[in-house]
Amino acid sequence: MRHPLHPALVHFPIACWSLATLSDFAGLWFGEHAWQWSAGLLAVGCLMALAAMTAGLMELARVPDGPALRDTYWHMGIMLSAFALFTARLLIGQDHLRPLPPDTLMLALDALGFAALAIGGWLGGRLVYGHGIGR
Repeated sequence: MRHPLHPALVHFPIACWSLATLSDFAGLWFGEHAWQWSAGLLAVGCLMALAAMTAGLMELARVPDGPALRDTYWHMGIMLSAFALFTARLLIGQDHLRPLPPDTLMLALDALGFAALAIGGWLGGRLVYGHGIGR
């Protein structure tokens, strides 16, 4: 498993979703100039997440049974939750493809998605640095 593709692709959704969350919360203080970036960042993050998930599924067969595979399934489930939360945030936050200002529900989806992203990312790091997956 030399140079797996999944770790190279995950940086894009992580960056886009993190910046979208920051953009939405910054919109509370700075208005439309801050949150107007959110929809584009969410869309790119969701598209790149599909590519990262596909690459991760292709590399799944190389994960050995035992604790590493258990952590892999947790990582997959939590990251799928992050994907669902950010996709819901993207879809709810539009009216005829025009972004809407973030409301309480959208900010809650951002916060939950970011929490899932952080936990799933930690598990991904544990797979690489703790179990040696993809090295």
